[in-house]
Amino acid sequence: MNTRRSIVILFWAAFLVFPVRIAFGGKPQQGEVLRTLYGLMENKEIFMSEKEDRISSVKKMLQTPNISDVQRYEINLLLFNEYKTYISDSAIYYAKQNVIISGRMDDPERINESKLDLTSLYIIAGIYIEALDILKNIDKNGLSGELLIKYYDNYKQLYRSYSYNNPNADIHTGKSSLYRDSLLSVLDKESNHYKIVYAEKLSDENRLAESKQILQDLIDQSEEETHEKAVLTYALASIYRKEGDIHNQITYYAISAICDIKNAIKENASMQALAVTLFETGNIERAYDCIRSSMEDAMFCNARLRTYEISQILPIIDSAYQEKVRNQQSELQLFLVLVSLLSLFLIIAVIYVYRQMKKIARIRKELYQTNLKLNDLNNDLQHTVDQLNRTNRKLSDVNDELSESNEIKETYIGHFLDLCSTYINKLEKYQNTLNNKAVERKLDELFRMLKSHDMIDQELRELYKLFDNIFLHLYPNFVEEFNSLLLEEERFNLKPNELLNVELRIFALIRLGITDSSRIANFLHYSANTIYNYRTRVRNKAAVPRDQFENLVMKIGVIQKI
Repeated sequence: MNTRRSIVILFWAAFLVFPVRIAFGGKPQQGEVLRTLYGLMENKEIFMSEKEDRISSVKKMLQTPNISDVQRYEINLLLFNEYKTYISDSAIYYAKQNVIISGRMDDPERINESKLDLTSLYIIAGIYIEALDILKNIDKNGLSGELLIKYYDNYKQLYRSYSYNNPNADIHTGKSSLYRDSLLSVLDKESNHYKIVYAEKLSDENRLAESKQILQDLIDQSEEETHEKAVLTYALASIYRKEGDIHNQITYYAISAICDIKNAIKENASMQALAVTLFETGNIERAYDCIRSSMEDAMFCNARLRTYEISQILPIIDSAYQEKVRNQQSELQLFLVLVSLLSLFLIIAVIYVYRQMKKIARIRKELYQTNLKLNDLNNDLQHTVDQLNRTNRKLSDVNDELSESNEIKETYIGHFLDLCSTYINKLEKYQNTLNNKAVERKLDELFRMLKSHDMIDQELRELYKLFDNIFLHLYPNFVEEFNSLLLEEERFNLKPNELLNVELRIFALIRLGITDSSRIANFLHYSANTIYNYRTRVRNKAAVPRDQFENLVMKIGVIQKI
């Protein structure tokens, strides 16, 4: 089974990597790069699987009997590095374990190293106060060269991250710049780390040409799609953004995102930046795909700062995307309704003509039979004039009926042809109208409609509020009974005036018998992967066997009459 899985992974990896190498061989071609990225986005699980396999193999080392604290520390450090940009909570766990182990070993070097590693994760997770407390309690004078680099780098990243959406942003940005200068002073000027940090400094000083040249040289020297290449191409794309070069901005953000996916980097900024750029250029569908992928990664990694940034952008892009989808659906539905009506009228007309033809055939058959009878009567009753007259009158009546039937047929056929002609004209007029609308696009009106998402948000809130009220009338003790299935420290505490949160709402739908993640995702406007992650995360908090958790949820409560 493992062999088969490995073969599948290698096949897809080879298939997806090949076009990227062609694109990166010379000047990156935007179209090829974007096609490669979109293909990788659909197959992120391949690289996540490889990442999980590496992590599993390292975790097995912890099960080795009688390993020393030094060995356990080094294994935890490997796991920390694997998890750092993948799942921050797990990385924090192993960093904390190393803090404990190094303290037990009374090893100052490892104590400082593990604390600095933990600080870097707190910064990624948005836990700034704790990160600052750790840094303040570290004596930089006692740090070795490598740890001093980590020390200054953490301070630089802390104040740079803390400056986002902060009233004192200029103060924190200034502090970040000072620590960056300190970092540059201790870095080897020939190292890539120094060049990257120096390029960042030049970019902040608007010395864009110099910064761009440094980054381009480093990218040209990088042959593999590593995490470092993702950082370099993201920085280069940001410079192109400052210059207003949309083409190269999109290209290098996409290359950075490709490297992130291949390295299973969930704490990333490139996909988010690419989504914003695509949205600004009017590519709403791809912008929606990218921002959704970015949100999934941020939530998977539990990168709070990244999640917050994406949450500011996602509603705007999602609203524009939903509006576009609705417009397309409305146009399609209108067209289908008109075509259906026309088809219905055509079917009715065909049925009517068919019935008229059957009626004429029946009349002709009756006329034929009548003529036979008339011939018989003429032969048999030639001697009786009265009988002959009656027969003639009967024949005359039949002829009159046939004439009337023919007149009816001609009249209805005429009406049918007029009707067909009328609807053909209407269809042609509708087609011309559609063509005119397509040619005369009123972009200003369209953009105003796309930017308005208040109604959608309000309707969704009302829908969820109504759902919550009705469900809790049915199962008034659902929250208490659901919490009783969870570990005490993992139970949900609802906010004031909050009836259900997202996790509770997912399992409320499951209680109602809607167990398919896709259907739940459609109702809650999340992706199926996001719903799956929520369900898995809650099951992991269960105080009961996880494989029985959802079955027990289905047994919660007795329906109360509303």
